[in-house]
Amino acid sequence: MTTEGRHMSHLGRRSLLTGAAAALAVTGALISAPPAGAADPAATDSSAEVSPHAAQTIDNIGASGAWWVNDLKNFDPKVQATVAKLLFSSQGLDLSNYRYNIGGGGTAVTTPSRAPEDFLKADGTYDWSKDKGGRTFLKYAAKYGVEDLVAFVNSAPAAWKTNAQSCGGYLKAENTQDFVRYVADVTDHFAEQGARFDYISPFNEPTNSFDSCGQEGMLVPVDQRDDIVRALGAEQQARKQRTGIIADESSSTVGFNTELPQWISQPGTAQYVSRLAHHTYNNPGDDQLAKINETSKSVGKRPWATEICCFGNGGTGWAQEYDPTIDSGLNISRIIYKDFATAHDSAFQWWTALSEMIGSDPNAKNGDGWNDGLIYYDPDYATNGNQKLYFTKRYYALGQYSKFVKPGAVAHNVTGAPSGVEVSSYDRGGKWVVVVNNHNTTDTALNLHFNSRTPVRAQQAVRTSATENWAKVAKPSVHGATASGTLAARSITTYVFDQKGRGGSAVTGAWQGKQSGKCLTADATGAALSTCTGAQAQDWAYDATGALKGAGGCLTAGSSGLAATDCAGSAEQRWQLNGNGQIVSEASGKCLDVSGQATADGSKVIVYSCNGGSNEAWSKQ
Repeated sequence: MTTEGRHMSHLGRRSLLTGAAAALAVTGALISAPPAGAADPAATDSSAEVSPHAAQTIDNIGASGAWWVNDLKNFDPKVQATVAKLLFSSQGLDLSNYRYNIGGGGTAVTTPSRAPEDFLKADGTYDWSKDKGGRTFLKYAAKYGVEDLVAFVNSAPAAWKTNAQSCGGYLKAENTQDFVRYVADVTDHFAEQGARFDYISPFNEPTNSFDSCGQEGMLVPVDQRDDIVRALGAEQQARKQRTGIIADESSSTVGFNTELPQWISQPGTAQYVSRLAHHTYNNPGDDQLAKINETSKSVGKRPWATEICCFGNGGTGWAQEYDPTIDSGLNISRIIYKDFATAHDSAFQWWTALSEMIGSDPNAKNGDGWNDGLIYYDPDYATNGNQKLYFTKRYYALGQYSKFVKPGAVAHNVTGAPSGVEVSSYDRGGKWVVVVNNHNTTDTALNLHFNSRTPVRAQQAVRTSATENWAKVAKPSVHGATASGTLAARSITTYVFDQKGRGGSAVTGAWQGKQSGKCLTADATGAALSTCTGAQAQDWAYDATGALKGAGGCLTAGSSGLAATDCAGSAEQRWQLNGNGQIVSEASGKCLDVSGQATADGSKVIVYSCNGGSNEAWSKQ
């Protein structure tokens, strides 16, 4: 349940062009080999660098089962089975997360497909035959072994709401225990059916009332969120349920960063929260994304990006458009990249896997539909019998991650990528998975260096472009620990490298400030700016421990500010080098920052909340 219900009215069902989207041709090579006799790129300074230090562990990549299941329950079972294969099998997206919507009954909701049935009967007993579509695809997700099954609630059943509706209103405080018992009963029931929920999200976008009733929703004030979390956590504990709680699913990073610390700090609350959940409908910049990391560090929990959709018109901000092309594919890939590389989220979950909001043409951009789905179906299926599926590049773009970046993979940031190129890398225990977005309209050269004494071997290369869908293409050339080649214009490429054994050396050199053009220089206070001279005080070594070792010892972000101290391996001495130039303290999630945006020699370097400013951007020289 997206902000979609608030910002857009339901489009009427309309006739569609007939014919399914054809498979696109596979052409071209992923990476061309350098000419014979060329120098080993590992010896050059132009390589993008895979960080020797690990970042966050990835939990899952997934999508939501709302609201399309309420239409697809009417489709041929063979089509339902095809959809399940497209989402959950290794031949399809191979999703590692699926979000099941526990319906609130749909009372007063004006859009039938957005009014999921609940199981609660008037006498307090349950009718488990309800929600046929939701149950069908939850069963498929469990059958295919989707690693994380998440149940989420848009609205409590109407009987427990202040307005007696499934849209708008609040959960009545006196019915909190009724509500959490209901959620726990649903959890127990599906566990008995072989679909055990790994996580429960008890409320969603809690500042959005959805009182226009285009979809389910309810307001949950900040001071009520901790009450619901504690009540549900205690109920689960009493039943010995092995189900974590995620919260608070704020629709924007601003809401998450300002409101979550208020409720999770209430006594007895944090112990019940397994993961922090946020949405990104405010189209956050690097400052807000970095703040996600800082907020999460402050409460000691992993953040998840649990919902986004509906960007368009060439950007990643909210806009009405239906776009099945590589333009939209590259935009979803950029969002995933930034969530993993800047917010340091441990999960990415797209809003809705399927949608009917296809507009006037299923095969081309148009301003009538919405970019809320990965796969689309005909909104007139009930009258014209058309049950064909229409694919978008967003489907294939998500697969460039979900098919390869599996639970337990460990992110390693990549710095020094060429302009217009975004590179993320993931360690899968003896294998490297690298996903590359080339937003440029021309082919772009890339050298990628893995900081290791052990050579890497290219195993696989897969690309999605304007003319390709998960195309198997030529593997990169490799010299030692450096892969090289040319990326196709406007493409998303995933390649897999094998590496037997590890062990690397430190990344050494000076770090130059983007705003000042001057170098990070070790001094008695920890670090300051000075003109780049190549002096020993400007030489830093960054290794697998995450330490920045300079002339005076390890750069340490203590409670009283920066200092150079003996290297001890503490969190205060570990740093992440983000691809956008931020150098981030692992202890606090804050950035190395030139105080007051000063540029003069001797200007003080401090740790400050990441704001996306050029005084917080550094590049290795």
